[in-house]
Amino acid sequence: QLQLVEYGGGLVQAGGSLRLSCAASGFKLDYYGVGWFRQAPGKEREGVAYSSGENDAMDYGDAVKGRFTISRDYARNTVYLHMDNLKYEDTAVYYCAADASGRGTLWPSEYDVWGQGTQVTVSS
Repeated sequence: QLQLVEYGGGLVQAGGSLRLSCAASGFKLDYYGVGWFRQAPGKEREGVAYSSGENDAMDYGDAVKGRFTISRDYARNTVYLHMDNLKYEDTAVYYCAADASGRGTLWPSEYDVWGQGTQVTVSS
């Protein structure tokens, strides 16, 4: 069974940092594209970051560029999202997802496996 589980969400003050983890089981993430997405109440799911499984390509949504960093730990079969200088508008449920094509993208429709999400709340 292919499964992704997110960890690390919580409550943080504006300006603070959090690191989210996305651990895979039942498959290896090595050649999958992996993306982080978020969804706030009443809003559409938004692409935050992705890491390609085909090469070293990665990209970020405009709202988080310069503040968030995606990284992989191949030994732990885990992908991280390090978030710095958090803002109130970063409050959302954060999801990780895996793209079997390997490409990775900021478009949620391209992904095959999804985690259950973890809540990030930033207090102003």
